[in-house]
Amino acid sequence: MSDRPNVIVILNDDMGYSDIGCYGGEVQTPSLDALAESGVRFTQFFNTARCSPSRASLLTGLHPHQTGIGILTEDTCPDGYPGDLNRRCVTTAEVLGANGYATYMSGKWHMSHEWIEVQDSWPMQRGFDKFYGTIAGAGSYYEPNTLMRGNENIDHEARESDFFYTDAISDNAVMFVNDHAVERSGEPFFMYVAYTAPHWPLHAPEEDIAKYKGRFDDGWDKLREQRLERMVEMGIIDPAWKLTDRDADAEPWDDVEHPEWQASRMEAYAAQIDRMDQGIGRIVDALKANGQLDNTLIIFLADNGGCAEGLGDNAEGFVSYRIARMTTRDGRPVRFGNNPDVLPGGEDTYQSYGLPWANLSNTPFRLYKHWAHEGGIATPLIAHWPERIKTGGELRHQPGQLPDIMATVLEATGAAYPERCHGNDIPPCEGTSLMPCFDNKPNNRGTMFWEHEGNAAARAGKWKLVRNFPGDWELYNMDADRTETDDLAAEEPDRVAAMKAEYEAWAARCGVVPREKFLEAQKRKREESEAE
Repeated sequence: MSDRPNVIVILNDDMGYSDIGCYGGEVQTPSLDALAESGVRFTQFFNTARCSPSRASLLTGLHPHQTGIGILTEDTCPDGYPGDLNRRCVTTAEVLGANGYATYMSGKWHMSHEWIEVQDSWPMQRGFDKFYGTIAGAGSYYEPNTLMRGNENIDHEARESDFFYTDAISDNAVMFVNDHAVERSGEPFFMYVAYTAPHWPLHAPEEDIAKYKGRFDDGWDKLREQRLERMVEMGIIDPAWKLTDRDADAEPWDDVEHPEWQASRMEAYAAQIDRMDQGIGRIVDALKANGQLDNTLIIFLADNGGCAEGLGDNAEGFVSYRIARMTTRDGRPVRFGNNPDVLPGGEDTYQSYGLPWANLSNTPFRLYKHWAHEGGIATPLIAHWPERIKTGGELRHQPGQLPDIMATVLEATGAAYPERCHGNDIPPCEGTSLMPCFDNKPNNRGTMFWEHEGNAAARAGKWKLVRNFPGDWELYNMDADRTETDDLAAEEPDRVAAMKAEYEAWAARCGVVPREKFLEAQKRKREESEAE
């Protein structure tokens, strides 16, 4: 057995800041709660507000724009981003693989604009010894597209009647742990487990949905208040911070026309997280059985805040984009869209849980996936490492963001970060290690920056400058008002100007394409196409 720690990074998809039990939510997550109880929970850790950019930043230690993935995986060059993990960055798997680690991945990739033909931007080409999962960004949990083992498409395996993607991700992660103990027991390993849960569509086994029957019947208004009370009791939220108003686009629960259907959407969403938690428990059990748990650093987090996206009934669009199928495995038509006459969960449905429930998921913050306000970028982060973290159950309030994961892994493993890879110079890691935070010491984090679709922010100490594009810059004192309810921009024009200048310097250095320029180019292309 190696003295160097194993590292497992677990990422889930489209989950709000406070959904899991140990962050105040209603979802039963005993496996994650147990990791938190013997590890630490970070209250001010941040992602990049969207799935592909977050994954790129998490795995490279860079800001997403530096990796070629500034928005999603569409190629929007020459005026945007290539939407492909470029060769001017290095993944955690590549770094650790070059430093004597075995490397495994199970789950969603979503960092290549090509989902069919093998590319340099696929997992096996970016440092992973073994890969099981999907290249695409979303899809059915019962029969996903782009399912791969290594570089081989295995879509046919999902046609087995008992296949469920969340379980398959967990089962393959367990298999990697067990096989490693036999095949490479003297070496440490790195494993990246990327769940699609709870990203739409709302697919979950009936027995998991049944656990939550009636749990959300009180509606989003009361549940947001109750959740905040639990978060304050836990010490996650300062009691001085105000609960944000219900989103203006969410109607009062008492006025909801189809309350049973609305509650069923959140029941299915909760069941998706529940199923993931069950799988995480099996991974932990495999580590225990192989004597590996104590010297394994496990990090759990989400790729963006709760998702307020609605789903229409455009079946052809979903199918042509390869994130859905027209029929189930037994030939029934899939019913697309958020239809109150159809309860979610089954293979023949394709729904999302909608803006009002996302507002609950992000309690007490406002806005959602896509935005740089707290509701879009705040994530739970659990770190568990028994040989290193001795003060279990504690909170850590030091701020951090995704590039810090690479920096943390480098310090934990002693791995060397390269100056060159793939024949290119590699930018230095942009992160700051979280290792001091494990002992509740300051990590001396500098200014943090975000940009996605023009939504942008800078965080320096207690001050956060943030913009909802194309709106004006807002300024908040995060010590006094982390829920961003009291905009101080008019009172602090000099601070706004200074932080804006710092943001613009960062954006220029890291290759951020100004949103105005991008939109102008897209408009010009549409006009040229219509004129032909």
